[in-house]
Amino acid sequence: MGGPTESSARGATGGGSTPGTPRVLRAMNDRAALDLLLAHGPLSRTKIGKLTGLSKPTASQLLARLEAAGLVKATGTTEGRPGPNAQLYGVNPTAAYAAGLDVNPDRIRAAVADVTGKTVGEFRLPTPGRRAEPVVRQVTEALDGAVKAAGLARSDVHRLVIGTPGAFDPNTGRLRYASHLPGWHFATLLDELAAALPMPVEYENDVNLAAIAEQRLGAAREHEDFVLLWNQEGLGAALVIGGRLHRGWTGGAGEIGFLPVPGAPLVRQVTKANSGGYQELAGSQVIPKLARDLGISPIPHGPYADVAAALLAQAAAVDDGPHRQLLETYATGLATGLASLIAVFDPELVVLSGSLHTAGGEPLRQLIQAELDELAVSRPRLVVGEVAEHPVLRGALESALAATRDEVFDTSR
Repeated sequence: MGGPTESSARGATGGGSTPGTPRVLRAMNDRAALDLLLAHGPLSRTKIGKLTGLSKPTASQLLARLEAAGLVKATGTTEGRPGPNAQLYGVNPTAAYAAGLDVNPDRIRAAVADVTGKTVGEFRLPTPGRRAEPVVRQVTEALDGAVKAAGLARSDVHRLVIGTPGAFDPNTGRLRYASHLPGWHFATLLDELAAALPMPVEYENDVNLAAIAEQRLGAAREHEDFVLLWNQEGLGAALVIGGRLHRGWTGGAGEIGFLPVPGAPLVRQVTKANSGGYQELAGSQVIPKLARDLGISPIPHGPYADVAAALLAQAAAVDDGPHRQLLETYATGLATGLASLIAVFDPELVVLSGSLHTAGGEPLRQLIQAELDELAVSRPRLVVGEVAEHPVLRGALESALAATRDEVFDTSR
């Protein structure tokens, strides 16, 4: 995950330019200015010059160049300061668009963002009972719904990132570790999607995308080494080492629901069972049973992940009794598997993400931390994720936007 300026310079060099030439240096300055405008919002020519170290004439030339290219536009003037008002410039939101999809067995959630990162269109496509409908049709329907909501056409989208459970094996092109996602496992799926969609498409594990969201926008900002523990319909982890996602040979790194752990029966043929020891010990499906065993009633009805989240939210609001026992027992189960990850990866930070961790909140985090202090060989900082609303989708958009900006903001071509 090299910095944007580095990416632009590498792209310029790859296009036949020589490093250090005026053209390449101008492109690097352009990218630096665009990144500053993304980070800080509209800026004056003087402010851009100060932040980049460029002279006023050079900053003026830079802004004129970017405005002519359609990458920046005048947004207003400064007010409330002595002297004449200064013209402000910002990134042109319409310079490019990127899209993301978050796929699970029940629905596909889609969104489109402009190049500044603002979401401009969203759509949710329910998919239960639609197993006979081709996946390609579902994907295009979900994408088109978000594109229409944004007032755009499909061809306006520069890049699409699709997040799914499991991972597409780079050696075979087949989706692995996600047998519960119907229709996504045939060998020609990626080719068919590529033929149906006019933009470049990338595929990423859903938990990895949640980690990208936390790394760019949330609790893992400025952290190079961290583990994100995802807890929703299933348990999963994202492993970020040296600022980069570790995906493993087949893309299956982080599929920790299959991890054998103490306190749970040994699950064999885990891919057929689509489960493993850690999932059986601390997955969301165990929480209703724990609640019943502790005499907690009534047990809510609905999808098991929603029921589990509701029970954890109730337990987090109570300091004693069976609700507290539920929270303590569940925290022990989560810490048991997490201690193994800590022993192997020794992360600086552990981010708890997903609806169950959000529901348990700070009380659950404190209990997991207390258990890890006794079970884990090192003691990373444990935090609840900050990207609470659709983190997988947000990560898909962030991933698509990063690649889109590298392409659109490269003025060396």
